[in-house]
Amino acid sequence: MRAWTTRLVVLGIMLSALNLRPAITSLGALLEEVRDGLGMSGSVAGLLTSVPPLCFAVFGVMAPRLARRFGPAAVVCAGTAAIAAGLAIRPYTGGTPGFLAASALALMGIAVSNVLMPVIVKRWFPDRVGSMTGAYSMALALGTSTAAAVTVPVTDALGGDWRSGLAVWAALAAAAVLPWLPVLRDRGTTPGGGREASPGGDREASPGTGRTDAAGTVRGEAQVPALRITRSRTAWALAVFFGLQATAAYITMGWMAQIFRDAGVAAGTAGLLLAVTMVMGVPLAFVIPRLATRLPQQGPIVLALGVCGLAGYAGLYFAPAAGAWAWALLLGVSNCAFPLALTMVGMRARSGAGVAQLSAFAQSTGYLLSIPGPLLVGVLYQHSGGWGLPIALMVALMIPQMAVGWLAGRDRTVEEEAAAR
Repeated sequence: MRAWTTRLVVLGIMLSALNLRPAITSLGALLEEVRDGLGMSGSVAGLLTSVPPLCFAVFGVMAPRLARRFGPAAVVCAGTAAIAAGLAIRPYTGGTPGFLAASALALMGIAVSNVLMPVIVKRWFPDRVGSMTGAYSMALALGTSTAAAVTVPVTDALGGDWRSGLAVWAALAAAAVLPWLPVLRDRGTTPGGGREASPGGDREASPGTGRTDAAGTVRGEAQVPALRITRSRTAWALAVFFGLQATAAYITMGWMAQIFRDAGVAAGTAGLLLAVTMVMGVPLAFVIPRLATRLPQQGPIVLALGVCGLAGYAGLYFAPAAGAWAWALLLGVSNCAFPLALTMVGMRARSGAGVAQLSAFAQSTGYLLSIPGPLLVGVLYQHSGGWGLPIALMVALMIPQMAVGWLAGRDRTVEEEAAAR
């Protein structure tokens, strides 16, 4: 692969990763203004917290088939364009149905990009899975925290119109489309020097897989048959681990600030504490994947992150205000189970096709599992009048997260398990 193509792919990965969460966190920052502007009911606004994982689950399933047909780079490029279109359109649709439809368009683009990012890393950088996964996970965390922190100030600078404050993020998504366009035109270059991506980057392409062009599209001969991914225990363990860590992350994003506010912390400080939790993912999302790829098993990292989460939840229960900064930091560390899960997706399959299937299965199944969590926390909080039961639920979910994460971190591949059963 030519050097300039490599640089463009890296730039495309980083810019696309920056756009995988602002559609969600920018809306959270302006949710009250959006509700008032659209006349949105409280129940509909509450359901918005479950729309992202639902869209990720539904649309993520489509990603491997689209990647086989058009190539992962082309699909990520189209998905990023869908993010830009959805973000540009949704503030000006004039009503709740149109707002939800445009949000779904943006989330569809995010869903396919979520699934295919590990595939692109595996195919273009087979010998740098850890470092590249860390780099784009860091960019994802940066985009998440930046959108949460600056959407309100940007809206104020634009005259206080929430529509402008939401639409401005479409420009970042549009910029992320540009690096992919020359990559798609360079149709004759083979990622990885014409070799099938593997954990060590040294396995020759299997016969019958055909030629792979710069867009990642497999051409020529028949492709390798799809794996029976549901036969793999590792795939199921990784899917459940992904779902439980996503549940914890969405609960944190949706409710942690309210926990601090109910404990007497000022609203501005509570928002800053949430931003600190999100920002923790920026450096750790780069470090953890690199560490994970150096270990034969990733279970010890899973346990370390889980212990941080349990300590953070205990702090929220016993002394939420007194140790607020410590609990925010601990939960920020715990939330880095997300880049670890993405790294394990790249390590638990031998080929790019296997990574595509595993990524789609783990993320789609995982996001489906994560849908009820934030809603259940809200129900428990409303009916109990406090945070004791919701925090107990968070602790109860962390225990199986640690268990299945240990299983998912074992040194084996889904191809081996699917073939053996």
